[in-house]
Amino acid sequence: MSKSTTRPAPKLLHIFSTFAPGGPQVRTVGLMAAFGDEFSHVVVPMDGKTAARDLLPEDFPIELEPQPNGVKTLAMVRSIRAIIRRVKPDLVCTYNWGAIEAVMAARSMRVPVLHHEDGFLPDEAGGFKPRRVWTRRLVLRGVRGVVVPSHTLEKIATEIWKLKSSRVHWIPNGIHVPALPTSDERTAARKQFGLPTDDPNAVVIGSVGHLRVEKNYSRLLHAFRRLPVTENCTPYLVMFGDGDDRGALESIAVQDDVKDRVILAGHHEDLAPAYAAMDLFAISSDTEQMPIALLEAMAAELAVASTDVGDVRSMMPETQGEFVVPIEQAGDDDRTVVALADALQKLAEDWVQRKELGRANRERVERQFSYAPMLDAYRERYNAGRPPR
Repeated sequence: MSKSTTRPAPKLLHIFSTFAPGGPQVRTVGLMAAFGDEFSHVVVPMDGKTAARDLLPEDFPIELEPQPNGVKTLAMVRSIRAIIRRVKPDLVCTYNWGAIEAVMAARSMRVPVLHHEDGFLPDEAGGFKPRRVWTRRLVLRGVRGVVVPSHTLEKIATEIWKLKSSRVHWIPNGIHVPALPTSDERTAARKQFGLPTDDPNAVVIGSVGHLRVEKNYSRLLHAFRRLPVTENCTPYLVMFGDGDDRGALESIAVQDDVKDRVILAGHHEDLAPAYAAMDLFAISSDTEQMPIALLEAMAAELAVASTDVGDVRSMMPETQGEFVVPIEQAGDDDRTVVALADALQKLAEDWVQRKELGRANRERVERQFSYAPMLDAYRERYNAGRPPR
């Protein structure tokens, strides 16, 4: 009588340019936690930063590899090849341009690669660098698949990088849709962040994201400064997140006309109180694809004013369209600021419309962007090419 054997869980080697918390990192650790022991995980941070590990339980079985050696491409490829030989993964998962050497290393060893593209750095917000386009065309051609969260990136992958459509997999981000906060929870949230709790005319505009140049939060601050304080509407702005742009933003936030109504709240692990404190949500970015923060705001039943980036417009109901404003040409940002300010002012002054849009936004998330379909899609990609367990 032969012994029955259990095949070990597939081993996934995740290679990030950084494992500091960001969109792809937060999504990936969420998938790790949701899959449990279906897969085993090893993470390589190209820059040595591992703070996203703290988003998982302390006893979660994840391995962290040291930062690869090398600066130039060939040295980095050799270093990553050594890691792959040591780890012996079933699948190498790479993330964005910053891990392109890892794609080269895995392909040179004929190890299957699932590459992820989530968006672009500021240096490509206004156009693509030819060297990166040609490199992606050559290097990504032989991977098992390329995962993108937005239709914008799906089009770029097939039309600009010339990848076969069968190799490009659109998997929209998904979230767990939470219960809506009670009125007591909203009041407590406003008190927590130093916002007024007894002024019926206070309208809180909120944003969530890293304070980085591509988020262009200075645009949001300048738009906010254009909002009038009226008898029926006193606007406040609270920004959740931290990053290299904080100092520059603080210099705008302390201007006399807004210094008592702008709060830079910093980084918060639990964002539920952040959304509970808001009346409407704002995005001022130069580049996005499918922002998770937008989904969270929509799920919190918030109306949204945003720049027209990535899939933002198509993610929301058509009724939100007039509050999605175009980005004008570089050097002419004043027109974008004015348009964003107008959108914010209309929403701030119209309680009924905010509520209608907020309800429609939440319904859209519940129908199209819940967590379970995303989980199933990633499970399929991780297991592609392997016989059933």
